[in-house]
Amino acid sequence: MEKKKFLALGLSAALALSLTACGGGRPAESAAPTESAAPAESAAAEGTYTVGICQLVQHAALDAATQGFKDALEKALPGQVKFVEGNASGDSANCGPIIDGFLSEGVDLILANATAPLQVAAAATADVPILGTSITDYATALEIKDWTGTVGGNVSGTSDLAPLDQQAAMLQELFPDAKNVGLLYCSAEPNSAYQVEVITGYLTDMGYTCANYAFTDSNDVASVAQSACDGSDVIYIPTDNTAASNTEAIANVVIPAGVPVVAGEEGICTGCGVATLSISYYDLGATTGAMAARILTGEADVSSMPVEFAPNVTKKYNAANAEALNITIPADYEAVEAK
Repeated sequence: MEKKKFLALGLSAALALSLTACGGGRPAESAAPTESAAPAESAAAEGTYTVGICQLVQHAALDAATQGFKDALEKALPGQVKFVEGNASGDSANCGPIIDGFLSEGVDLILANATAPLQVAAAATADVPILGTSITDYATALEIKDWTGTVGGNVSGTSDLAPLDQQAAMLQELFPDAKNVGLLYCSAEPNSAYQVEVITGYLTDMGYTCANYAFTDSNDVASVAQSACDGSDVIYIPTDNTAASNTEAIANVVIPAGVPVVAGEEGICTGCGVATLSISYYDLGATTGAMAARILTGEADVSSMPVEFAPNVTKKYNAANAEALNITIPADYEAVEAK
C-alpha cells in the first residue's frame, strides 16, 4: 500500500499541474468529504455498505450522474448504503485527499465522477472496487493499450461518449453550407482532445475545414472562444468539464458574434449551444448505480465487467439561442430546459 500511496500522491501532483485550472470556482472547503444517508425510514439498516463518491466539479451533467447513481443504488439496496461524498471543486489536486479519506474510512466501493477522480482512485488502490462515470474514453484516461471494452483489475464503469459520427452528421444536417468548423475545448482534459480528434476525422470526410481552439483554463475561455468565432462558421464543443463550468462566458462571446455552437452534451447546449446529440447523465449514473449494487452484493466481479454506455441518445436544441441566431431547428429535435 505504501507504493500505491506514493503513486497516488505523484499522480495528484501531476494532475494539479495539468488540470488545476480546468474547473469552476467553488469554495475549497467543498473538497472535504460529507456524508449522506439513505432515506430516514430505512435508517435502522443503514451503513451495511459505505460508498465514497468523488466528483470533480459541480455542474449539471456531473450532478445528474451522481444523483442517478445514488438513486439507483438506494433502490437496489434500500437502507443498506451510506454515502461519503467529496467534491474537488474543479481542482484535481483535491481528488487525492478525498480518495485517501475514503480509503482511511474503509469504503466498500468508490464512484469516480469524471476523469481526474478516476485516475487518482485507480492509482491509490488496487483492492477497493472503483466505478467511473462521466468518463468519455477509459483507454485514454487510464492509458490502456489494445482496448477491448473491459478495464480489468478493480475498475469498471460507464462512458458518457455519445456517437461522434452521429454528432458530426447532426452538425451537417443543421449547417450544410458551413465551411469552417472550430473545435473549442480544454487542452488539459485528455478525453476532450480524444473527442476532438475523432470528430475531426468525420467532419473532414464531410468536406469541412476544421481548426482546434484549445483553452488552458477558465481564465482564457472567453479569449479563445473569440478566436474560434473569428475563424469559424460553426463551433463544436465536446463533453468538457471546463466548458461546462463556463458556458455563460462562452455564450457571452458566441451569441453576439452570431456563431452557433453544437455541443457534445446537454448541459453545454443549455448554456451556450444551439443543438446537441446528448445522453441523459442521470440515466448514465443510474446504470452505474446498478453496476455498483451487483458488485457490492457479490453478484458480479468488477474485474470482468465491461464498460457500459447510456441507453439512449436524443437530439436536443436550445430554443432561445436558436431564435437569437435565426436558426430553424428540425421538428424531430427536443427542446432543452431553460437555465
